[in-house]
Parts: sequence; structure tokens; C-alpha cells
Amino acid sequence: MVDVGAKPVTRRVAVAEGRLETTAEVIDLIRDGRMPKGDVLATARIAGISGAKRTSELIPLAHLLPLDQVAVELELDGTAVGIRATVAVTARTGVEMEALTAVAVAGLALHDMVKAVDPDCVLGGIRLVAKSGGKGDLAAEVDRTRAVVIVSSTRAARGEREDATGPVIAAWLRERGMEAEVVVTADADLLPALRSAVAAGPALILTTGGTGASPSDRTPESTRAVVDRELPGIAEAIRAAGRAAVPTAALSRATAGLAGRTVVVNLPGSTGGVRDGLAVLADLLPHLLDQVAGGDHG
Repeated sequence: MVDVGAKPVTRRVAVAEGRLETTAEVIDLIRDGRMPKGDVLATARIAGISGAKRTSELIPLAHLLPLDQVAVELELDGTAVGIRATVAVTARTGVEMEALTAVAVAGLALHDMVKAVDPDCVLGGIRLVAKSGGKGDLAAEVDRTRAVVIVSSTRAARGEREDATGPVIAAWLRERGMEAEVVVTADADLLPALRSAVAAGPALILTTGGTGASPSDRTPESTRAVVDRELPGIAEAIRAAGRAAVPTAALSRATAGLAGRTVVVNLPGSTGGVRDGLAVLADLLPHLLDQVAGGDHG
């Protein structure tokens, strides 16, 4: 094993992907929960997490690491299951092998679950797509013209009320030359929505809602789970702008940060709070996006 004792302890994150090619029939059976062996996605997800945790046993020269987080996401797509694993650790060495192992083991579990229906399914395309926190970081490619707006509102997701904040943010982004996709999700589903948005490689993700003290408000926690570097000054500036008009803006727990080269910022859930937040971002975003893309500080 390589001696990493002299390396600094940093937060390190790795993301890997893979794909199980199968048939449309199998995808329909998985989606409807009718596969002979039971819940395919839950089984594969747990297998992938277990694989990441046992990487040092499976890969002879890999270090034994105290993992902070393992997340395995599975997406049904026509005739395939997409696999994505995100692994984080605070340590002296990275977790690339843990992320790759998670994808491989999740894929093998998928193969085992579907082989009775499709013995010719093929697992492949396993690769590292991003890593950060150490030497030689690998950042996922981002599209500097694209942004995603995620509305965290259980009632809006159920169709019980119409969201008014997403269209305001999307119009503001389009005025600045960015394509803007609006996604409305229940509070409990925000983390998967964030991870999916980051995987798509936009330059910017703006969330709205879920930043307060209610038990269901989990936007800051979900955001911290996907970013690898925080930008606390942005959240502080947005809170300060809101407090000038609404004292309860001080209760906001919103955060901001970088997920690879994607900027993620939490905005409040009210139209007034959104407008205050966008006014702050109007002066910061051009310079911030330029820096993230590798521009000069000048």
C-alpha cells in the first residue's frame, strides 16, 4: 500500500457511473415491481453501498477508509438501468475505487436480479466521472449556458397549489442568456432531484423553498450532501438582503456551494424572498461562474 501519511486530510468526493443494458420488457417489470426476485432497485442499491464499504477487502492495495457518505442512484431508461455512485470521505486519500466498486457491485446485483428474464443483459461503461478534494481533481463537464431551477414544495408537486417562484427564477435566468429547466419536487425527494441535476452538468442550480425551520424543510441538508465546497458568503448576503424588508428572513438556513464546477444556491420559498435573492446574485454570478470555469480573479 502507498504511504499517504504525509498527505493533508481533506474532504474528498468521487462519482462513478455505469449501465446495465437489458430489454424494454425487463425495464417495465422492474418499474412495476413484477420481477421474480423482488425489488430490483432496492437490492442493487444496498449491494452497491455494501460494495463501497468493503472495497479494501476486494481491491488488495486499496486503503481502509472511514466513509462519510455512499449514495447509489439507479435510473430506468428505455432498455437500460443507469447506475451512479457518489462516495465521500474526510481522509488523506481519495475514494475513486470505492465509487467504482459501488457501481460494479450494484451492476452485478442488477444482473443477478434480471438474468432469469434476460440472461443476455450486459453490464458496462463503468467509469469515474468526477473527483475532488485531492491532487489531480477531475471535474464533470458543465454547460455554461444551462441552469436548473428546483422547486422544493410537496403541495406543488402534488398539484395542490401552483408554484409561483420557479417561473420567476427561470425568466430571470433567460434574461441573462441561460437556458432554464424548472423541476418541481416534494420536499422528501429533493436530494435525488439535486443529484440528478448535478449529474446533467449545468453551470448553475437554484433551489427555492425548504430553507426554514419546519421539520420538512431539508433543502440545506440536501444541498450539503451534493456540494464539495461551500460558499457561505452568498447565503449570508441573501439573508441580509431579506432582513431589510422581512425580519423573519433571519430564520433562513439556506446555503450555497460548488458541486464540482456547478454552482448551487438556495433561495427562499416566497416570491419576495426569491426577488431579493436574485438581486444579490445579479452582481455576484457573472464573476463567480467565470472563476469556477477557470477565469482570472482580475
